[in-house]
Amino acid sequence: MKTKIYLDNEKFIAGITMKEPNELEQGNMALHTCLDSEDVIKNRKKLAASLNCNLNQFVCANQTHSANIHKVTVADQGKGSESKDTAIQDTDALYTYESNLLLGSFTADCVPVTFYDEKKEIIGVIHSGWQGTIKEITLKTIEHLKNIEQCDPNNLHIYIGTALSQEKFEVDEDVYLKFKALDYADDFMYYNTQTHKYHIDNQKTVKKQCLLAGIPSDHITIDSTCTYLNDEGFSYRQDKKAGRHLTFIMKKR
Repeated sequence: MKTKIYLDNEKFIAGITMKEPNELEQGNMALHTCLDSEDVIKNRKKLAASLNCNLNQFVCANQTHSANIHKVTVADQGKGSESKDTAIQDTDALYTYESNLLLGSFTADCVPVTFYDEKKEIIGVIHSGWQGTIKEITLKTIEHLKNIEQCDPNNLHIYIGTALSQEKFEVDEDVYLKFKALDYADDFMYYNTQTHKYHIDNQKTVKKQCLLAGIPSDHITIDSTCTYLNDEGFSYRQDKKAGRHLTFIMKKR
């Protein structure tokens, strides 16, 4: 399984699976959009083996472009790992204190975010498509961690994963106006006079949300790989039948 690792130390491992022609369904990791669910499960098992864990340690959500957050406990172990019917419902942000649970988020152009708190040893994943960004899911998740879990933003580290680039993320005025209404995304948008489309950098808008929540800039890493332009990317905009990347994080102990 082709995987890009963002973080791997004695406590945490985080990364994203990539598109690979030689894998089943090109490495698709999503049960909600696949040709054969058994092939996706085989892909997930292959990833699990490479990370020295089991598929029943995966925890996945049925993502709905919401701003809903779920605190994962041991009772959630295995949810969504082999069936989308058992996944945590209507949720786009997961976090946990627990070790040996792999939290996952599925994307094919949307912005995946992984994070960890080095002091409290909380980990999490966020799915922020443009609708999630408009709803400020990343900002709300960090504020939740600060207010409910007493996290210090200075101890949080963020990885903003591969997503649709600004060049390829073109939208009409209705979406542009929703980003403009945030009052902090103007620097991440431009207008193409030839196509009469607006281009938005969703990754940098998400980074801005992290900065607004108090996370130091040098604690935020952006993977600038474009899901549309890169052969290793799954892009819904390019192919409506595209598979999905799995962005993941796990606390080892």
